[in-house]
Amino acid sequence: MRTLRRSSQGSSRAVLGFMASTNSPPDGANSATTWQQAWQQRMRWVPTSKEAIIASERRLLSLVKTPYLQEQVNIGSGPPGSGIRWFRSTSAESRYINTVTFENKSESAPTLVMVHGYGASQGFFFRNFDALAKHFRVIAIDQLGWGASSRPDFTCKSTEETEAWFIDSFEEWRKAKNLDNFILLGHSFGGYVAAKYALKHPEHVQHLILVGSAGFSAQTDERNEWIMKFRSTWKGAILNHLWESNFTPQRVVRGIGRWGPDLVKRYTSARFGSRSVGTMLNDDEAQLLSDYVYHTLASKASGELCLKYIFAFGAFARSPLLASAADWKVPTSFIYGMEDWMDYRGAMNACTKMTVPKEIIRVPQGGHFVFLDNADGFHAAVLYSCRGFLNMKNADDLLDGLTKVH
Repeated sequence: MRTLRRSSQGSSRAVLGFMASTNSPPDGANSATTWQQAWQQRMRWVPTSKEAIIASERRLLSLVKTPYLQEQVNIGSGPPGSGIRWFRSTSAESRYINTVTFENKSESAPTLVMVHGYGASQGFFFRNFDALAKHFRVIAIDQLGWGASSRPDFTCKSTEETEAWFIDSFEEWRKAKNLDNFILLGHSFGGYVAAKYALKHPEHVQHLILVGSAGFSAQTDERNEWIMKFRSTWKGAILNHLWESNFTPQRVVRGIGRWGPDLVKRYTSARFGSRSVGTMLNDDEAQLLSDYVYHTLASKASGELCLKYIFAFGAFARSPLLASAADWKVPTSFIYGMEDWMDYRGAMNACTKMTVPKEIIRVPQGGHFVFLDNADGFHAAVLYSCRGFLNMKNADDLLDGLTKVH
């Protein structure tokens, strides 16, 4: 399923609102029927669907000027009872990875694959596509179980199975896209997946860029003793129980039904507005991102249920990347916002064990979502990280205003 979309910034205002896609009947459609469908959609306890996710993605990406191709990449199917967790189903149902591609006019442009973090989807990079597409062929995906990708029942029961869910499905996507070599960028949990993938399939990754990556420290680290003390309190015990019960934030959004869109709007308005550490979203951006986030969070639970198997309470990795640092085979750039709650010192510890080229770049006026908080600084950090592929003569100038730690 492939759709070529050309961005149209002027169209965004006409389609704002969490159910805007159902409010304007298509040409030739029966108006009464369309309004009845819209009313039924509004009255649903959780007013979303896969179609609503894709529609909200298109509205959000209308803010991007660069043309793009949206497609559902078939990563195969498995027979009933298959031992592959993400194939398990009652039928030989195919799985799909939602993908957007921004082509580059230059045949020599390197390919940059972007992987989102936990609770997010590829649309979170909407502020970055135009700038990066000038230098790269940019491909962004929704990981299996997220966004508009397939959402199989999540049946994993261990850290190993859960890692395989994401790593192996990504590898099947790579095969389907016929990609041999690419630069791989992952944010937060997506950084953890990207790093684990590069450890297993280093032959395909030319360079690894980890943005605010999770997964480097374990709760047993000395500086994390505070979490153990907190877990011994009654509040900590309750939160830890919810964590081990796989009670995800998305369950809250679904649980409050029709009031979910308003809750998400309040969050996005605060995090990327009044509480932003960098450039705030404008009204169009805030409305469209809020709409998109709601639909991606409220849809069927799938990939989100990975949380308890990958991280212990406090977001500490059960299988820390630090333990694999000596086995790293791919040159790596770490990018962190100066205000990122994810501790960059985990990456610093990893660098002491890594034998491949590595560097850590910190971006001012940026939090955990540094690519939204300070898009220009983030772009400079990415271009500097890829200077060897872009043949940039004055690459060091990109560091103006940034801090290179390692």
